[in-house]
Amino acid sequence: MKQKQKAVSAIPFERIMGKIYYIRSKKVMFDRDLAELYGVETKALNRAVKRNISRFPEDFMFQLDKKETEFLRYQFGTLEMGKYSKYRTYVFTEQGVMMLSAVLKSEIAIGVSIQIVRVFIKLREVLSSHKDLQAKIELMEKKYDNKFKIVFDAIKSIIETKEKDIKPQSPIGFKG
Repeated sequence: MKQKQKAVSAIPFERIMGKIYYIRSKKVMFDRDLAELYGVETKALNRAVKRNISRFPEDFMFQLDKKETEFLRYQFGTLEMGKYSKYRTYVFTEQGVMMLSAVLKSEIAIGVSIQIVRVFIKLREVLSSHKDLQAKIELMEKKYDNKFKIVFDAIKSIIETKEKDIKPQSPIGFKG
């Protein structure tokens, strides 16, 4: 059992972070990426989900529509033609990832799910700290006169990165 936990803890934070996307204003992970992390085939993961579909409401998991799939395929090269399933991709929110660990019922699935949820939590903390900082700057702006407007504008432009502008980085190295 310790060996399985050790293998799970070896998944780098950045590797998981690079597999989180913003779709329909939600942070989600693709079924194929989750299957890779869990060490199962995508079709096996999707079969387990379909057998337990009542555990996956729309806010836990949804299927990309044709337009979204095409957008991802052509804009980001995420779903290269012929490389992945002919079926539309399922995506899972943080809650869906936790439910997957119950459906897959393995020590590895539980450990990986815990790691993924920790990454989601960290992401939420980072995003909320930017909002807190922005609120403090706006308060300071109101308090001080226009002499500092240029400084405040410069600071605001630095911290106003929109979620859609944050692009996950690809892992470095050979992927075999």
